[in-house]
Amino acid sequence: MGMTSKQRAYLKKLASNVHPVFQIGKSSLTPEMVTAVDEALEKRELIKLSVLKNCFDEPQELAQTLADRTRSQVVHVIGKKIVLYRPAKKNPKIELPQA
Repeated sequence: MGMTSKQRAYLKKLASNVHPVFQIGKSSLTPEMVTAVDEALEKRELIKLSVLKNCFDEPQELAQTLADRTRSQVVHVIGKKIVLYRPAKKNPKIELPQA
């Protein structure tokens, strides 16, 4: 399930006002972190994470791993910020522009 560039741009714009809800530190992606991200996606659909300096994993790789484990999509990774999107199973709030 891919995202069009128009949809991605729309989500990036929405994400610009979103504050990071998680910080990934030196313990990197723990199962607890993945569960918490999964729950946050269900509630918010669009979330931002910060990768701290003491985390030695690449933000791009972390984003892809999280997306795989939470069945979400990477909207974008910029510097040490990751933005993920997944429509809520119940009552999705974000309406993507049509392709």
